[in-house]
Amino acid sequence: MRRLLARRMKFHLFGAFFVSIGCAALYKFGIAEPRKRAYAEFYKNYDAMKDFEAMKAAGVFECAPPK
Repeated sequence: MRRLLARRMKFHLFGAFFVSIGCAALYKFGIAEPRKRAYAEFYKNYDAMKDFEAMKAAGVFECAPPK
């Protein structure tokens, strides 16, 4: 029974470290990277002025009334 707490704590600390590294890697490659690629693809063909004119024509803005 000697050093039972220290032995178990060492095991759990290493386990927690590896689980957290695994979760971070899964998040990075499963969520963050695909999201960055999707944003890059969207803004590659995005025309802000065209979108602004469409919103202006729809009457979204009070400062720029539709013509």
